[in-house]
Amino acid sequence: MPFRYKLQKVLDFRIRKKEEQEAVVSRARQKLREAEQRIEENKQEILQVSTAKRTADYSLMEYYDKYLHHLWDKAETLEQERQVADDELQIEIKKLIECEQNVKVLEKHKDKQKELYIEEEKKAELKQFSELGVQRHFIRAREQQEEEEMLEELMRQQEEDDSL
Repeated sequence: MPFRYKLQKVLDFRIRKKEEQEAVVSRARQKLREAEQRIEENKQEILQVSTAKRTADYSLMEYYDKYLHHLWDKAETLEQERQVADDELQIEIKKLIECEQNVKVLEKHKDKQKELYIEEEKKAELKQFSELGVQRHFIRAREQQEEEEMLEELMRQQEEDDSL
């Protein structure tokens, strides 16, 4: 009879949960990368505006300053968004680690149960072979005893025939 793990459905459920959590972590990483990309784009825009401000007409300086302040405020907001995305990623990674540990625990349990099952199967097989060996021994002993009894009977008959 093949090995059947009693908690296989629970293990499958935990594996599914782990895979779902891996997808959540992947989305959180993507969200963090996008936030970092927006920060980088904002930095590039700040550099471009700063460079353009140096060569711009004096009458436009106030507009450049306002726009730079807007970009700096945007940089702070983007950094906060990046931090939130990073915090979410760390939370999701912790959940993933927990899911992985839950799966590992059940997989180890399954392996141990399988080892126990194989060991029990071997013991049962050895017991069966042992019982067969004992039965063969008794059958041989009985056959040998019957042969000896037949030989004794034949020898008695021969002695009786010789005495007559």
